[in-house]
Amino acid sequence: MSEISQLSPQPVWQFFDQICSIPHPSKYEEQLAQHIIQFAQGEGLEVRRDDVGNVFIKKPATPGMEDRKGVVLQAHIDMVPQKNEDTVHDFTQDPIQPFIDGEWVTAKGTTLGADNGMGMAACLAVLAAKDIEHGPLEVLLTIDEEAGMTGAFGLKEGWLEGDILLNTDSEQEGEVYMGCAGGVDGAITLDVARDGVPAEHQAIKMILKGLKGGHSGCDIHTGRGNANKLLGRFLFAHAEELGLRLASLTGGSLRNAIPREANAVVTLPAANVDKLNSLFTHYQAVLSAELGRVETDITLFTEQAELPTNVFAAVDQTRLLAVLNACPNGVIRMSDDIAGVVETSLNVGVITTEEDKVTILCLIRSLIDSGRSSVEGMLKAIADLAGAQCEFSGTYPGWKPDADSEVMKLFRETYNDIYGRTPNIMVIHAGLECGLFKEPYPNMDMISFGPTIKFPHSPDEKVQIETVALFWEQMVAILKNIPVKA
Repeated sequence: MSEISQLSPQPVWQFFDQICSIPHPSKYEEQLAQHIIQFAQGEGLEVRRDDVGNVFIKKPATPGMEDRKGVVLQAHIDMVPQKNEDTVHDFTQDPIQPFIDGEWVTAKGTTLGADNGMGMAACLAVLAAKDIEHGPLEVLLTIDEEAGMTGAFGLKEGWLEGDILLNTDSEQEGEVYMGCAGGVDGAITLDVARDGVPAEHQAIKMILKGLKGGHSGCDIHTGRGNANKLLGRFLFAHAEELGLRLASLTGGSLRNAIPREANAVVTLPAANVDKLNSLFTHYQAVLSAELGRVETDITLFTEQAELPTNVFAAVDQTRLLAVLNACPNGVIRMSDDIAGVVETSLNVGVITTEEDKVTILCLIRSLIDSGRSSVEGMLKAIADLAGAQCEFSGTYPGWKPDADSEVMKLFRETYNDIYGRTPNIMVIHAGLECGLFKEPYPNMDMISFGPTIKFPHSPDEKVQIETVALFWEQMVAILKNIPVKA
């Protein structure tokens, strides 16, 4: 066990330490799921799984609490796998290495998985506890939330019995969420022909790195740079004057993470290499002036590369760079109804190059369906102008706030009783599974809360130690005060 297992509240941190020790990136959660199932069976609890692999655990009410409304504690099993370029780590095989850094817990060179590992640890700690008062209790642990919400999409009616759902996937203590954005993946695909490398060309790899990255919902308003867009901007501006020919363009790794790094392998006349280096150095100064207050470590450099066998046909290269430069990115519109909350956004998350095509994968988020549709139209129009294909998939609904929520009122009153102040009631721009849960369980009363987690979906991810104790205190108090079922 690592040093974090001694932190308070110890039951929560011990479970989180176990979670960190078992690889569980999206699509590879089964080992952790089996560990949780074995734990629950060892506690004598009822365990089930549905067709998609979600885990359901049921715990009877403590004596005298049998008449309370049923509660579902909910978290997702998977984590986002992101690492620094110089970190050697296989997320499917290697454990996360958490450590204490002052007031925070973070990980060595990788995402920590506090999103949603801390929430999952709290759910498991409730299942293991013998001294927490609660009514009929269920725990729902979904799979593949970060890479497509597969578990939430697959949840069917009849599996849950509870009246109230407590989602643990929020990331700011002192805030309680009662609504979230919906979203859709958008993929622009450009077919590319290939030409031979022009005579007397030299190969160069252009690299842009050192950006903060982060969560494409929670951090989209922070002004952080998008590596794909920034490298595309330079190529669009200077490819023609330098005689650049693209062999490949890649950047980002997840559509829901702001890309921190991007690179391009290009060829150009040997006589223009010095000019490229000069322009690229000047571009770093430009970006530092524009973004330096946010992006303190932005780095641009070139290195020699092996001469490729071919390059993009000139007309296809022009189409690609035009699409990438024209593609909107970041905050599209702020909400008129909720001060300080992003209404609609777009993240140009991943660019991949294959022999005959380039794909630009984006994630659109919006609190309103019309906002999402508007941005879908933008991407489709850009693709149509460039003769590219544009497809949308994985649409998931937002979670509409319920002004009459009984559990929201309970949380607010309980929080005020404990701390003498009222929590901020919020709507989050990130996607939570609650919107999907509302389809098979339209009458279930839901809120989302959690400890303070900074920079999720990036290797800078960290969770504030003090707030984990507050989050746990709130969960225990809410379970104790759930009202009697009518």
